[in-house]
Amino acid sequence: MSKPRSIYLVDYSCYKPPVTCRVPFSTFMEHSRLILNQNPKSVDFQMRILERSGLGEETCLPPAIHYIPPTPTMEAARGEAELVIFSSIDSLMQKTGIKPKDIDILIVNCSLFSPTPSLSAMVVNKYKLRSNIKSYNLSGMGCSAGLISIDLARDLLQVHPNSNALVVSTEIITPNYYQGSERAMLLPNCLFRMGGAAVLLSNKRRDAARAKYRLVHVVRTHKGSDDKAYTCVYEQEDPQGKVGINLSKDLMVIAGEALKSNITTIGPLVLPASEQLLFLLTLIGRKIFNPKWKPYIPDFKLAFEHFCIHAGGRAVIDELQRNLQLSAEHVEASRMTLHRFGNTSSSSLWYELGYIEAKGRMKKGDRVWQIAFGSGFKCNSAVWKCNRTIKTPADGPWTDCIHRYPVHIPEIVKL
Repeated sequence: MSKPRSIYLVDYSCYKPPVTCRVPFSTFMEHSRLILNQNPKSVDFQMRILERSGLGEETCLPPAIHYIPPTPTMEAARGEAELVIFSSIDSLMQKTGIKPKDIDILIVNCSLFSPTPSLSAMVVNKYKLRSNIKSYNLSGMGCSAGLISIDLARDLLQVHPNSNALVVSTEIITPNYYQGSERAMLLPNCLFRMGGAAVLLSNKRRDAARAKYRLVHVVRTHKGSDDKAYTCVYEQEDPQGKVGINLSKDLMVIAGEALKSNITTIGPLVLPASEQLLFLLTLIGRKIFNPKWKPYIPDFKLAFEHFCIHAGGRAVIDELQRNLQLSAEHVEASRMTLHRFGNTSSSSLWYELGYIEAKGRMKKGDRVWQIAFGSGFKCNSAVWKCNRTIKTPADGPWTDCIHRYPVHIPEIVKL
């Protein structure tokens, strides 16, 4: 059996929305009051969520959502998709010098907006990609779909030698802004914001020297066989027939269970032998002697220098920080990404990696753990090893604001 090919992350690029799309708290709440003027309780609920969300004043929503009432047309949704995806790819091509004809594999993931022709076809048309390109369009797979795309790209690069793979991760907000009054469905309006990322992967040996990272592991956990897990992030109609995403109260418990399954798989791949032994002994002790023994939580800080936890919301980051016993600095990239850009869904992990690089913290040999959660319910992990010490980037989404970060984020921001 031949040795698996090394997969390199040559570079990546994150979309930075224009300042005209900015949604300060005051604007968001004014729009909510006007749109939900018949339902003041729903307006108050959104205000309480926003106060505790961990988002800042510079997050952005697409132009169609700035109208009162919003205009979520197909044309507007395509316009947002073109703006985010093409801007990210243009920036990546400028960074890497790659030409459209050099792209062998294209994967686009966007969970909630799935037009015909597909978003991957839109990219092929825009950049006039080759007719024999292997293109894939992933939809409905939630905020963890970015790592599913990386996993798919890895598998394809194992069987197609001397190839480049372009992965695009985004979530199109325009058609998915909920205009009803159900509380569980209003929550995504408060958290989700514009964003997207384009990533260039390669299995070419000559790219090893210039690549930023090498892919070490991808571990995927799917809890969809459990009914509660399957329905905890669920697109549906409210009693008035308005479509939205319903977030269950059980979400954090289910995420915790999915994380446990994921770290049970990834632990033996990355943890030092001493940590694995302690974990095993505790497991045996609980099974044989006393099931009430507290389970041993391995120290993942011994396995990784950097953590990129999906910026799904303050509660998600808090839960993982507590479960994995991480310091404030370990979750800084996630908290600051949530503050500056909001929940950008599957692309949030790349904004977090960009934050670490912008702070000048990424050194050769450093190991990075990306953890994402998504509907289904899924918990996916990717492990990267830094190929070279990365200089502070001269461009990118953090360039004009990194000097202000980290910022203190109070428990409640009174509006």
